[in-house]
This record gives sequence, C-alpha cells and structure tokens, in this order.
Amino acid sequence: MAAPAVSQSRPFKTESYIDNKRKDDVRSANISAARSVADAVRTSLGPKGMDKMISTGNGDVIITNDGATILNTMQVLQPAAKMLVELSKSQDSAAGDGTTTVVVVAGALLKHALSLLSNGIHPTVISDSLHKLSIKAVDVLTAMAVPVELSDRDALVKSAATSLNSKVVSQYSTLLAPLAVDAVLSIVDPSCPGLVDLRDVKIVKKLGGTVDDTELVKGLVFDKKVSHSAGGPTRVENAKIAVIQFQISPPKTDIEQSIVVSDYTQMDRILKEERNYILGMIKKIRATGCNVLLIQKSILRDAVTDLSLHYLAKAKILVVKDVERDEIEFITKTLNCLPIANIEHFREEKLGFADCVEEVSLGDGKIVKITGIKDMGRTTTVLVRGSNQLVLDEAERSLHDALCVIRCLVNKRFLIAGGGAPEIELSRQLGAWAKVLQGMESYCVREFAEALEVIPYTLAENAGLNPIAIVTELRNRHAQGEINAGINVRKGQITNILEENVVQPLLVSTSAITLATECVRMILKIDDIITVR
Repeated sequence: MAAPAVSQSRPFKTESYIDNKRKDDVRSANISAARSVADAVRTSLGPKGMDKMISTGNGDVIITNDGATILNTMQVLQPAAKMLVELSKSQDSAAGDGTTTVVVVAGALLKHALSLLSNGIHPTVISDSLHKLSIKAVDVLTAMAVPVELSDRDALVKSAATSLNSKVVSQYSTLLAPLAVDAVLSIVDPSCPGLVDLRDVKIVKKLGGTVDDTELVKGLVFDKKVSHSAGGPTRVENAKIAVIQFQISPPKTDIEQSIVVSDYTQMDRILKEERNYILGMIKKIRATGCNVLLIQKSILRDAVTDLSLHYLAKAKILVVKDVERDEIEFITKTLNCLPIANIEHFREEKLGFADCVEEVSLGDGKIVKITGIKDMGRTTTVLVRGSNQLVLDEAERSLHDALCVIRCLVNKRFLIAGGGAPEIELSRQLGAWAKVLQGMESYCVREFAEALEVIPYTLAENAGLNPIAIVTELRNRHAQGEINAGINVRKGQITNILEENVVQPLLVSTSAITLATECVRMILKIDDIITVR
C-alpha cells in the first residue's frame, strides 16, 4: 500500500530565506584576519617602533621594521588578510613610505566597522560613509599642508630624515638624507619637472666598512673585477667605452653536433682559424680607438675565452665581463652610447667617453668605477657599504624609502607635519563634520573619526609613554588651534612638530587614507567566500 503524500504548504512569492548568520560570520572572520595582520606590524610604527627578525624558509634572516618588507615575507593564507599585504604594496608603489601606517589605519577602521555592524548598520551604508570620509579627509590634509620648492634643499633633507628616523639605520640619517636628496635632484629633467624615475638611481651594495662610507658616485660602479687574467690594464684614462652584446670567442655550430678530428694537422688548422677569427674581431674593435669593453653576460657560450683575453690585453683594452642584461639600459643611458649587437656594427659613434675607468679595492673585494663621463645621461649611482649583509640590505631598503619621499615631493610639492599631528587634526575636524551630517552617516563618520586616533596612540605606546594622557593632551592642544602639535618621541612630550623638523610629504598621508578606506570598503562588501578547487 502506498504511503500517503505529505501535504506541503507552498510559501508566498514574497517570502525568501536569507542566511544572515553566515554572512555575518564571513565578515567577522575577514575583519578578524585582516586585523591580526595589522596588529603584527603595529609595534613597528614610528621612530621608537620595534624591529622584526624574519627567518625565511631557505634559512635567510631579515631584520627590518619596514611594513612592506615584513608583510611581503609573511606567508598569509586568508584572502582578506592578503588584501592588507596588497594594500601595503600599493602604498609602497604610490608613495614609497607610510607602508606600516596604511595597514595600522586599515586595521583600526575595520575594528570600528565591526562595532557598527554589530549595531545593525548595513555594510553598504558604512561603505558609502567611508567613501565620503576619505574625500573630506584629503581636503582637510591639503588645507594643513605647507608648500615647498625644490630649490629649498633643507626642507627636502628634513622630510628624508623623518623617513629614515624610523629605520634600523636611523643613526646615519644625517648622511643618507642629503645623499637621497642629491640623487633625486640630479635625475630630475627640467623639461619634465614632475616626473622622476627611480630606476635612474642605481644602488650598488658592497660588503665591508660601515654605512658611514656610503657615497654618491657621479658615474658608474660595477660590483665586479676587471678581467685581467692575461695581464690586461686595470686603469684607463681618456677611455672610449663600448657596450657589446656579442661574444669574443670562437663560434659554435647552430645545431647540436660533434666534429671528428682525425689528425693533428686538422687540429692545428681549427686552432689557427679560431686565432684568426678572434684576432680579426679585436682588430676591428681597436681600429675605432676603443680601449674599454663592457661585455654582456652570455648564456649560450663564453663571452670571452683565455685566448681572446690574451689578445685584448696585448691591445691594451680593459675588459669588464658578465654585465647583466637588465643593466644594459642603465649603462647606455649613463654613458650616452649605444649597445653593439654585432662586430660588423662596431663604429666610433656608438662609443661612450669618460675621463677615467679604474679598478678600486674596497674591503676584501674590488669594484670598477667609471668617472668623468662626457655628456652623461640623467642618472646617478649610490655605493652602499655595510659591516654585514643584514645592515647592507636594510640600508638599501631605507635609502629606497628616502628616495621615494623626495620623489613624492617632486610630484606633489607640499609638506605636512608628522608625529601624529595630521591624524589627530583629521579626527577632530571629521568629528565636527559628523555633527552636520544626518542619519546613519553621521554615526558612521563619528565612529571612523575616532579610529584615526590609532596613529598617535600607537606612536605614544611604542615610545613607552602614557598613550591615554598623550592623546588627551593632543586633542586639547588641537582644539585650541595648534594644528601642528604632535608627539615628540625624543623628548617624550607634545611640541610643535613643524618646528622640530618632523615633516613628511602630503602625498604619503593622502595616499594612506585613500588606500586604507578603499581596502576597508572592499572587505566590508564581501559577504561570502567561495572556494573553487
């Protein structure tokens, strides 16, 4: 006998089942993961921030407090947490500095967004409020900014020094800051004054000495020795330099095959042909007056052989071999010459000219210096020294940040106070603006305005000060109209931070706020994670 059919009441068309619990859990999980990443780098913020020792899988050790470096080396698996790593990379490429700040701000905004969500406010309302807040914040920061001219070298040095003061190599900021300013100003093209390509500044690291020995070289530096195994010259004056991309060695067959030599006469004939072939090439090179050869690294066969080095030494030609392929563009731009791809195209008009090319001993190793370049391109080289590899790597990262700060000032010529002053002023003005707004927007903006106090709070906390007392006094000073009052972590008190020369480019602050709000809005809009196998 058939079982009776169970009657089911059909739901109304207007009814729909929405699993809000799952969406809330996904949002909470995303915010929690992203905040844990922000908390990991928060202790590295500011001049008194802690350093992180990172041990990589292959046994390398990195010591740094640069936010972008820390996050890049972390193996983050959660998708929302990865967004904060990408956020730090975006800030690094946009401004070069403030990579820790942007992540800490995003973490604080997420914390307050979670509070708003728990009060039942819809994520779209929170997201729209954040967008309006970021536009208003940029206006407030721009109003606070002080214009700066590129001719004002002192102001540029102060902003570079502020960037370096929070690094491991902060004690060398008096040397590295002017060096970074001179490097960037030397590559600024008067025809395009707002455009700076940092690829025109080459940083060469050489182990030995201390960071004090770091220098700016008006020319080229190669971290390799001159190839003088056959007794060739190691110093050439009035140099005519050729950058070649072909090999000065016997040719190989086009396809894989072997040649069978049956007697000595054939062997002698092959060797004689090789000698004549190499000699013919060197005669063509010498005929142009060339006396320095920079040879690109070859992967197919040896760029030079012992025989070719012997003939080059006899012709009194200095040889630097194994020049990396990606360095060729920088070298040819600096020397104002053309790379030569074939011996048949070897002509004098393709050469570069310099006063001196010499091999110099540095520490345990040697470097090749090219100075006094005629019609030199708008490039420069920084030779960084350090007592060990960790210091050397950190000095390079710090110098890159300082160069980026000067690039920001070239692009957008405004300075703003540091020391938590812009963030506390933003918090105050946005809080006042929230009272003008109506409805949920007002509530959201007020909540996010409080979130921006995380920067001065963290600066005080990392400096070992009482964060609550410091932030309260800072609010009070800003309410009285002292917009440049900030935390002086050296003196452990609140001072006019502009007078203390703690300044940063406007672009760093505006970029940090814009990127952080954009990232938080994206995380808030996510209500589910779908995994595709």
